[in-house]
Amino acid sequence: MLYLLILIPLSFTLPTIFAWGVFEKAGRKSWETLVPFYNIYVLLLIIKKPKWWYALLWFPFINVFVYMLMLVEVAKCFNKFGLGEQFLAVVVPFIYLPYLGFKEDEKFVDPDNRPEIKKGVAREWVDAIIFAVVAATIIRTFLLEAYTIPTSSMEKSMLVGDYLFVSKITYGPKVPNTPIAFPFVHHTMPLTTSTKSYVEWISLPFYRFPGIGDVERNDPVVFNYPEGDTVSTAFQSNRSYYSLVRQYGRNRVWTDKRNFGDIVVRPVDKRENYVKRCIGLPGDTLEIIDRQVYIDGGKAINPEKLQYQYFVITDGSSINSRILDRLDITEGQRTAVPGQFVYVLTNQAKSELEKLPIVKSVDVISEPRNTWSPEIFPHDKSFAWNKDNFGPIYIPAKGVSIPLNADNIAIYKRLIETYEGNSISVNGDQIIINGQEVTEYTPRMNYYWMMGDNRHNSADARFWGFVPEDHIVGTPEFIWLSLDENKGWLDGKIRWSRLFSLVK
Repeated sequence: MLYLLILIPLSFTLPTIFAWGVFEKAGRKSWETLVPFYNIYVLLLIIKKPKWWYALLWFPFINVFVYMLMLVEVAKCFNKFGLGEQFLAVVVPFIYLPYLGFKEDEKFVDPDNRPEIKKGVAREWVDAIIFAVVAATIIRTFLLEAYTIPTSSMEKSMLVGDYLFVSKITYGPKVPNTPIAFPFVHHTMPLTTSTKSYVEWISLPFYRFPGIGDVERNDPVVFNYPEGDTVSTAFQSNRSYYSLVRQYGRNRVWTDKRNFGDIVVRPVDKRENYVKRCIGLPGDTLEIIDRQVYIDGGKAINPEKLQYQYFVITDGSSINSRILDRLDITEGQRTAVPGQFVYVLTNQAKSELEKLPIVKSVDVISEPRNTWSPEIFPHDKSFAWNKDNFGPIYIPAKGVSIPLNADNIAIYKRLIETYEGNSISVNGDQIIINGQEVTEYTPRMNYYWMMGDNRHNSADARFWGFVPEDHIVGTPEFIWLSLDENKGWLDGKIRWSRLFSLVK
């Protein structure tokens, strides 16, 4: 954190050095521009803004906006009131400040003696809109972002229709891979299906600013969908492009636009946002045996509101809807078998249902061991894994070498090739990375294992594998609104008890 406190103001004190001539014209000593941190303070004195602005320069991301305002005020001291002139002062201060300082025709005007410029209505609106967009973009990119829960994968912990704020400060905000984009739009322009809302001719490498802490076990985490690097616009991230290719073949997916739409490749920061719970950390060995997760051989702590699907057999009667509401059972239906229902239940709801006189049995729906599910990662018949019995699998840690061989390459191939940008080929027992035969690989990033609390209705790491650290967005902090999509406004659509509650 000390590193952050020094680095952030330093990034503003450096461009201020270019104000050498501006300082002289303002009656200050030119050498003052060369003194780190002090030169920003002097700049505040020159533009005659409150000294408490200096304190704001030490607050990450707020300081960006404050320094931009300072540069605009410098431009005004030279009677530069046009948007274009002020834009240049903000974007290229290392060019514009020397221009103001050393061009003889440019005269410094003390802020107290500066004539008041009356703005027209249009200019007032333009200034206000620009201010709002810039401020909101900074907040959304580096501090907080609104997020909506679209699926029931975290049901009970987070409900469909929950509107919450995601903190990007907790784990440290990322520098956007695509910094030039249409404001407040994630990846696709409104009213279109495939028009990108961003440009890729400026693409920045992954960098994360220091945060308050690291991802910890059982944290709810928002992250960019790992398999979202390539998507079908007909399905978006509702169905993985890679699962479509496995089912229908690559040629059909790419050519059948009627059923699959366009195939779009997206950078990391423009992939869909998912929210799951972090179950496995870098360096862990994870295994699932009969639905129970084990970490390094020991039982993992299960989330408080963990859910599974159950067969509920009654004497033929239906279960009263008021009982279902009381037990907060929101997912389920009758099957074709008389008296048989499928419900998604927490342990508490299961226990309560078993007490009902009309209920004969409540049995979990489970896939048996050593049964291969082709949709389960790594999608290889050599691994007889399914969503209830999985692993063991090692979760890679940055800088820790992974032995590679023909038996485990299916697990780590995507990590090496897609997430870390290497070329890889497998020829029998030979594994070739970037043209060199290897027997191990050392990851450049940490990786995580994310799973939903609603274990039988969650597309999570069991289906697509590891989450790289450059995909981590933040953690959901609190719910500011919650709407029940199955109810009307007069029937209790707003879940009042969830408003402004913390996410656990």
